[in-house]
Amino acid sequence: MRSIQDKIEAFRIAFYALKANKSRAVLTTLGIIIGIVAVTTTMTAANGLGNSFKESAAALGTDVYYVSKMPWIIQGNFFEFRNRENITYEEGVKLIRELSDAKAVIPSTNQNYDIKYKSEIMSAVPIIGTTEQQVQIIDAFPEFGRFLTSPDIQYKKNVCVIGYEIKKEMFKNVDPINKDIKIGRYKYRIIGVMEKRGSAGFFGGPNFDRQIFIPITTFMKVYGSLNRQFNIAVKSPSQDEMKNFQYEIIGKMRKIRKLKPSEKDNFSINSMDSLMSAYNSIMGVIVLIGLLITSISLFVGAIGVMNIMFVSVTERTREIGIRKAVGAKSKTIMTQFLFESSSICLIGGSIGLVFSFGIAKLIDMLLMPATVSLPVVMTSILVSILVGVFSGLMPAIKASRLNPIDALHYE
Repeated sequence: MRSIQDKIEAFRIAFYALKANKSRAVLTTLGIIIGIVAVTTTMTAANGLGNSFKESAAALGTDVYYVSKMPWIIQGNFFEFRNRENITYEEGVKLIRELSDAKAVIPSTNQNYDIKYKSEIMSAVPIIGTTEQQVQIIDAFPEFGRFLTSPDIQYKKNVCVIGYEIKKEMFKNVDPINKDIKIGRYKYRIIGVMEKRGSAGFFGGPNFDRQIFIPITTFMKVYGSLNRQFNIAVKSPSQDEMKNFQYEIIGKMRKIRKLKPSEKDNFSINSMDSLMSAYNSIMGVIVLIGLLITSISLFVGAIGVMNIMFVSVTERTREIGIRKAVGAKSKTIMTQFLFESSSICLIGGSIGLVFSFGIAKLIDMLLMPATVSLPVVMTSILVSILVGVFSGLMPAIKASRLNPIDALHYE
């Protein structure tokens, strides 16, 4: 009980000491505020980037493999990958027959074209030639109208499904369904408008709302298939079978390409898992470097608090001597100054958190989804207290070791 009372008394004295030197306390907390804002913003931005990347990954399908000419992450000789034969549409058709267990096998290709509706023009819009199974891969559906169907593919119809942003910018309040739109030099009838899906543009990825889907057979008929690179998306039977299913895809592709056992694969199997692993590795290093750099400002703030605490001990030497003369223990004196330095840093950390919430709101509005999470808040508070203890430890030890007789004679 006595120990608790001593701590309460130490906290009360520390509070009045801060209150008596408001200007000094405010200026001292500035370094801590800047440090906490820097560290918290770095962690919040890293979380926001991670969430945005995961959303983009989900849009491309976490249970989907992509058979491509080149790997998404190139390790090794670039020219070896570049010189591979392109994936062809015919190989995609063969893979559909071979992989009967797959939920979907979709050969596709794309190219950017200018599009026009009356006087409205949009430049370099990605046109994707695909099949009716595309919705199973992207897990998104038309908000208006319908998606491509098997007859559209079979009869090579000039129909298209436009993205949400295209409808918004080119048609405004006009219903685009059954309207004709020009893609390059050719007209297409709009049969559907995709629901809003967002963008992965922050990572250099596609804007999912700024795309147009047309039948892959129409794409080849109109724009040609010679020397064109295709990709084949394969949706796994289930998430649990992903790893084993990858080996099956590799085996079937080697069979289709008639590769001998001694020959290396001349194609790549890409997935969001491999991309996510690479992303986590890169972001881990970036965040670590960012935290090390931003922690410098926190360290400078801590040195400032330590300096002020040494000044405070010197100014209150006589007070310390009087307290010791009337029976105050060295431990109580030390606790008082530790409370004082911790309070300064905790106040600075709390103010820094308030600024961090505002910065996170701006990031959320202008760049990407970002919020200051509870772990970040708890970490910031803990760091503030630890910095306070670190900053006040040496001054507190100095105060606790003062000789009461020498302290009483100090002027």
